[in-house]
Amino acid sequence: MNPRADPLEYRRLRAPQQDGGALVEPPWSRVGDLVAANARLRLSGGPDFYGISLAALAEEARRELLAEAARYTATYTDPGCERWPGVEVPGKVFVAGHQPQLFHPGVWFKNFALGRLAQQHGAVAVNLVIDSDTMKSHSVRVPGGSLAEPRAAMIPLDDPGPVVPFEERSISSRSVFESFGERTVEHLAGLIPDPLVRDYWPLAVARSRQTANLGECLAQSRHQWERRWGLQTLEIPQSRVCQLRSFARFTARLLSDLDKLAAVYNEAVREYRRIHRIRSTAHPVPDLAVDPPWVEAPYWIWIRDDPRRRRLFVSRRGRHLVLSDRQGLEFPLELSATGDAGRAVEGILELGRRGVKLRSRALVTTMFARLVLGDLFLHGIGGAKYDQLTDAIIHRFFGVQPPGFLVLSATILLPAPRRRAGLEDARRIQRQLRDLDYHPETFLNADGCPRPDCEAAALIAAKKRWISTPATAENARTRWREIRRINAALQPLVAERREALLRERAAVAAALAAEAVLSWREYAFCLYPEPFLRDALTSLLPGSPAE
Repeated sequence: MNPRADPLEYRRLRAPQQDGGALVEPPWSRVGDLVAANARLRLSGGPDFYGISLAALAEEARRELLAEAARYTATYTDPGCERWPGVEVPGKVFVAGHQPQLFHPGVWFKNFALGRLAQQHGAVAVNLVIDSDTMKSHSVRVPGGSLAEPRAAMIPLDDPGPVVPFEERSISSRSVFESFGERTVEHLAGLIPDPLVRDYWPLAVARSRQTANLGECLAQSRHQWERRWGLQTLEIPQSRVCQLRSFARFTARLLSDLDKLAAVYNEAVREYRRIHRIRSTAHPVPDLAVDPPWVEAPYWIWIRDDPRRRRLFVSRRGRHLVLSDRQGLEFPLELSATGDAGRAVEGILELGRRGVKLRSRALVTTMFARLVLGDLFLHGIGGAKYDQLTDAIIHRFFGVQPPGFLVLSATILLPAPRRRAGLEDARRIQRQLRDLDYHPETFLNADGCPRPDCEAAALIAAKKRWISTPATAENARTRWREIRRINAALQPLVAERREALLRERAAVAAALAAEAVLSWREYAFCLYPEPFLRDALTSLLPGSPAE
């Protein structure tokens, strides 16, 4: 099989502009074909993982995933496994994932689509909680004020804490965390009188008394709320996926051929930058560093006692792979007699038991989820754009066609009455104000002179004569001065029109400022009224009356 994929192509993916709109690519009607095609790809051969095929690795991984996801979900809600025979004997598995934060409804839409599609296609739905990422902000943007003058403020969810992965991030201030709901409801009162957060936040507080981990509180309470709305999914943190034997086997395969992986990875990243005209070497992801004998791997590493994420570097030393952060941590993994990383699988599992955290970065996380864990992966727009890279890496490194995925997003705005105004209104008013300065006679001609005396008529006639007089070197300055003098003399006649336009401009500016606050699509899901949000989300799902 050709080990090089076709060149990357620019793919246009945009969030829906219309309120209540959804991006679904490919459409719902093609999901069954996509799932079947992915199954055929997995069974058609592919790489060897130390004695087992990709299909066998996938079967092993699903059995581990579903068992662990059911155990984890059972710690805070009924996993409902008796309704899914596939949990015992792996059948189809659909997967999605996101960081454990208060995301906007367009992201939450993925969770509902995951549950509905799994139900329709006889699959088990598993949502990955990506807890290897760090918390970007300890505050949440919340709109407040009045409909006439809305304003957004950052409401603290917690005190600032250490910059560590969600997996390691504990609640810093219990009083700030527990009062978040009350403070948010108060700030929202002038716009959304009965937001979901009023009833949702007590769930988060209750979870915080069972686990002090901030990400777990948010994700588990959100999942509990989804269960109230009838959603049937399992959840599992990525940190637990990274402790599965199947993940260790997959990781050992990548690390044992890291020179090739780094070359393929960097080639795809640079190609992506060229296509998308990206100059920054940090986007979409940095290149993997190659500094012999060290090669950077697309993983994070840290230890339990010092949970700061570090880049992972690997070198070969005889019959060992040495894993290091190049800042003092070093862990050897023994290779087998043939030089492959078969024995390293046990070493990776043992490192986890010793508190050494080996966590995949974004591209490897979705690579493993798409190739091994699921028959279908549901992406948001950001992940889908980056997974053009993953497609190229899968094809060029493993020599197989990458499985297809579904791209989903939605735009659901706050249900607050708004004074509609657009930038074109502001531009129109500004053009008219300029015309009042330089062409006041056009307003008088259109409306009739308010005081049709001889002076105004004479001024307009004089201006027309000067305009029709060709400019020469001799008359240019006089011509310019006279036209400017006439325009100034006509200003009192259009003063009322100017005042009206200035009032309209102020109203449009206020409406645009309000619209900027109210039409932001990334407000947290819990800021919306419950009945409105539930209806808005379910109406976009396959099989709904509005579909």
